[in-house]
Amino acid sequence: MSGIVGYGVYIPLYRIKTADIAKVWGEDTERIEGGLGIKEKAVGGVDEDAATIAVEAARNAMARAEISPQDIGALYVGSESHPYAVKPTGTIVAEALGATPNLTCADLEFACKAGTAGIQITMGMVDSKMIKYGMAIGADTAQGRPGDALEYSAASGGAAFIVGPDKEAIATLDATFSFTTDTPDFWRRQHADYPSHGGRFTGAPAYFRHVEGATRGLLEKTKTKVDDYDHVVFHQPNAKFPLLMAKKFGIPKEKMVTGLLSPVVGNTYSGASMLGLSAVLDIAEPGDKILVTSFGSGAGGDSFAITVTDRIKDARHKAPTTRDYINKKHYIDYATYIKFRKKLKL
Repeated sequence: MSGIVGYGVYIPLYRIKTADIAKVWGEDTERIEGGLGIKEKAVGGVDEDAATIAVEAARNAMARAEISPQDIGALYVGSESHPYAVKPTGTIVAEALGATPNLTCADLEFACKAGTAGIQITMGMVDSKMIKYGMAIGADTAQGRPGDALEYSAASGGAAFIVGPDKEAIATLDATFSFTTDTPDFWRRQHADYPSHGGRFTGAPAYFRHVEGATRGLLEKTKTKVDDYDHVVFHQPNAKFPLLMAKKFGIPKEKMVTGLLSPVVGNTYSGASMLGLSAVLDIAEPGDKILVTSFGSGAGGDSFAITVTDRIKDARHKAPTTRDYINKKHYIDYATYIKFRKKLKL
């Protein structure tokens, strides 16, 4: 059985408040904040993209794992904002870590669950002894058309996980289950600058069906109940959806609060559920059980059962915590925001 031997995150310094976006478009701030539950979001700087975010998160994961970069046999970067249409982000990260040339590497794309898909791939490779360690990263500088509802939530950030033998794990990956259909709730065509979304498809047939399907599948596979878990993380396109999902399962809010980061960083897409898991690992105690379910539009969900080990106490302080990055921030106005995110098309 495989497990997480290292994890790391990166969230950019810059933030923009929901109120400042709403003011530009003449929207009611209370209505927007009440509907999404997001007060501010993280914004990548003018020189930041999915690759730089992935590199920083990966370096933090390496600091916690304390392994040689040359022992990484596979590296996958999941994102829907890869800086190149043709040129892998993963090779940039591998080179920055010193992990090249003896590894397999690829970029993944499945909306907001591409990073957790990478975890599943590396789990299989470690369990089969094809590799000793594999790294899976979810990183995004999410796009939102100016004035669109997505602009209030689409954020920047990422997390990296190193998967290796369970005897070295800070948390064991006990089981995983996926639920996938062709549900066209969200898409971005080639050469389009911004994604489109299917309105009414976003909720019930997309997010809720797939998060519930993946989670119930995992519970049945593991013969566990939600009460068996100390912490729960659901994908968080906003603050409202994961809490509604928790209510449907009868999960108390106290089990959700640590990993629910969208109110203060927004939706970091491929990084969202992985950042939530990182925040939980930052405070979890040995023996704690964690349930994580990601969601990616298009659509699918990946669910994981995880158990924290004694090694967590030695590892967590070897790199900045998720809250360290959340608390270190600098607010920018809307003009600076559109400059940083290159929303002015000349």
